[in-house]
Amino acid sequence: MSERDLIGYGAQPPKVIWPNGARVAVAVAVNFEEGAELQVGDGDPVSERVGEIVSVVKEGSRDQGQEQLFAYGTRVGLWRFLDALRRTETPATFLMCGRAVERSPMLARAITDAGHEAANHGWTWRPHSDYADAATERQDLLRATDIIEQATGQRPRGFFCRGSESAWTRSLLAEAGYLYTSNAFDDDLPYSDPSGLIVVPYNLDTNDMKFFHPNGFVRAVEMVDYVRDAVEQLLIEAERGRSSTLSIGFHLRISGRPARFRAVTEILEYLASLEDQIWRAQRIDIARHFAAFSPAANTSQTRQGDMT
Repeated sequence: MSERDLIGYGAQPPKVIWPNGARVAVAVAVNFEEGAELQVGDGDPVSERVGEIVSVVKEGSRDQGQEQLFAYGTRVGLWRFLDALRRTETPATFLMCGRAVERSPMLARAITDAGHEAANHGWTWRPHSDYADAATERQDLLRATDIIEQATGQRPRGFFCRGSESAWTRSLLAEAGYLYTSNAFDDDLPYSDPSGLIVVPYNLDTNDMKFFHPNGFVRAVEMVDYVRDAVEQLLIEAERGRSSTLSIGFHLRISGRPARFRAVTEILEYLASLEDQIWRAQRIDIARHFAAFSPAANTSQTRQGDMT
């Protein structure tokens, strides 16, 4: 039986005070995957099937329709995002796939030139649990790291892959000098991993992928209301002394579409209106702040008192 931590901080989570005095940190993550999804036309054995519709193209054949659905994200969606982030002065983390950056380095550079964080989202948009050995995964991790740095001038310090990490991912990231990983859906606060990495949790519920799921969002207002409910609940808990983080995930090809972009603009404007009630932060800043005050998040020292 695998070792799993089903307890975490338990009844005594650390009372983190974020840099602006807030107890709630909110991180906006934008996925930059276009061109890194599996496509037969790019030499991959199969084409990605998750999209606006279920693909009817025969497996093993080039799916130009799916290619175009992804391309919309970088051709149009990216510019909507950069404009909205600028207007609301929102710091964001862009989760960049290496192959996407290699194909469109000027777009990756536009993102970091705008002041946003570049994090590693894997070489291609795939679960790292698929890797059969550490050597191959290491090669792809370093390849993506180098490509992102070359294109943006910023060496990524954070990581998040589709689905699940492999058994070796975290040790490989630590070996490569990474500070944090975000493949964690099990807490509202960061924590330390035995590899030495800080784990900055990611939320799949406050994520626009739910527009592609039958039990998810249909209209933009549904995501806006859901995110607002999450923030308001965390603010209520903050009044009682509880600290937390919340991740809001967007995809260029999903929320970059006009009808869904209303969710993006309204959520960003709502977060900006909260001023010092929340800390709007990039994931790297959350990791750095947490690491500075809690090098071992599971120690008894961490559980005592406020970290300010």
